[in-house]
Amino acid sequence: MIDLHTHTLFSDGALLPAELIQRAQASGYEAIALTDHVDESNFDFVIPRIIAACEAANRTMTVRAIPGAELTHVRPGSIAGLVRRCRDLGARLIVVHGETLVEPVAEGTNLSAIQAGIDILAHPGLISAEAAQLAARNNVCLEISARNGHSLANGHVVNMARQTGARLVLNTDAHTPENLIPRAYALRIALGAGLSADDYTTMLENSRGLATQALR
Repeated sequence: MIDLHTHTLFSDGALLPAELIQRAQASGYEAIALTDHVDESNFDFVIPRIIAACEAANRTMTVRAIPGAELTHVRPGSIAGLVRRCRDLGARLIVVHGETLVEPVAEGTNLSAIQAGIDILAHPGLISAEAAQLAARNNVCLEISARNGHSLANGHVVNMARQTGARLVLNTDAHTPENLIPRAYALRIALGAGLSADDYTTMLENSRGLATQALR
């Protein structure tokens, strides 16, 4: 399993970064990205601490830990600037909290995030064809989510990706230890979204490519 969207107690997760990484290793994960929720108020506090935890883990562990950030409920017009500031601070993987069906995310977030050159648009809900086409052109991955609620639009996201050629990844959006999943369960989620086993393998390779790039 390669999981590029998880949370620690530096936002609304239950675990210390070290514990989340340890549990990922015990679960057989190949790589995990720590992408705590950030906005303008806390990004400069969270990111250096996540970097420190990932660097410590990568010195001794087999699972690869990637320091990232999930921009969450940031106004669309502010996303691009905050993406640059997070990258300048050392975040290696940038996720944006997309227009999920289960939260009042500002309209226009999906499109603005893709235009900003992020890595992953998380749980993008009823993403438009226009936004999906732009994601395909900008090499932004759309997320298939294992998280309750956010997963309700997985089928729509798959259909938009098929129509436009946008790349997909599958992530847990883990907040608690129970949210980490084995590869076999991830495959079941992919099948439930209308994908094939080959499609799941392609998603895994998409994730592996992002992880490899982030760890350079």
